[in-house]
Amino acid sequence: MKEFFVRDAARFENQVVTSYFALASVQVRERQKGGGQYLAMVLADKTGQMEARMWEEFASAMETCGEGCYVKVQGTISKYQGRFQITLMKMRSAVADEVEAADYVPSTSFDVGEMWAELRGYVEEFANADLRRLVFAFLDDEDVGRAFREAPAAKRLHHAWLGGLLEHVLTLVRVCRAVAPLYPEVDADLLVTGAVLHDLGKIHELSWGKGFAYTVEGQLIGHISVAQRLMAEKVARLPGFPERLRVLVEHMILSHHGKYEFGSPKLPMTPEAVLLSMLDDLEAKMQTMRGEFEAATAAGKGGGEMTEWVRSMERPLLNSREFLKG
Repeated sequence: MKEFFVRDAARFENQVVTSYFALASVQVRERQKGGGQYLAMVLADKTGQMEARMWEEFASAMETCGEGCYVKVQGTISKYQGRFQITLMKMRSAVADEVEAADYVPSTSFDVGEMWAELRGYVEEFANADLRRLVFAFLDDEDVGRAFREAPAAKRLHHAWLGGLLEHVLTLVRVCRAVAPLYPEVDADLLVTGAVLHDLGKIHELSWGKGFAYTVEGQLIGHISVAQRLMAEKVARLPGFPERLRVLVEHMILSHHGKYEFGSPKLPMTPEAVLLSMLDDLEAKMQTMRGEFEAATAAGKGGGEMTEWVRSMERPLLNSREFLKG
């Protein structure tokens, strides 16, 4: 039974702990200025990830412990450059009856069935019958629908948990529906279609099981191009689907990252594409902030303190609500 989680690190600073983790990554590195090798690892559970180092006697551990496996470790919790890490004295592969998979893979805190029903309800309300049948062609596909409900939205950034893709898409759809009436240039059904389908390629880009990783297809092609291919394949099976609608939906998929330097093959050039790109970025950033505030609290920071530097946003962050309570 796992009793110590990554989120508990602040309560155990400078103490020795024994616990189980998923081995998210492991590398053998050379010590600076010579002196041999050491292990650099990332240990993970459903509450987060933590850097780990093993300086001595790790050869036997490496024979049975590989990336993606469960391990039992003993080590000292300490802080290095503002972040908690664990220095290991012992590590071995965990046996099956020592771990419960639910302790190691984070999952959405919302009811997947309820989210799925809500999303389908919004599509049912489309005035545009062609867009309605396009979206349902994906949602009603048994394999696509199952993956859509299970997949994370990312490996490490926003919504990086089981059900994260559905949670992200549903939240984005809610935001799109709220904002669209403010802009008469925007076709609301087209915008929501883009919101539902923009990250569809992530069901092939990412794998999920003991942890989250990129597939070979994800590494070589990426979710934007995969989504465009899935879109083209699905439209080919929808007799009479309007060509102009296909072009507009594919454009939203191809441009939703907003800028070339962010991996977007095209820049947004329609009202729906511009709005989708901006709202998608907003939704992802707000979830990132939420996660960073939780991580800061777990690391022992007060609610009114700045977080550590957040690489994905290139700045530290401040929880203004907690700051005002001080």
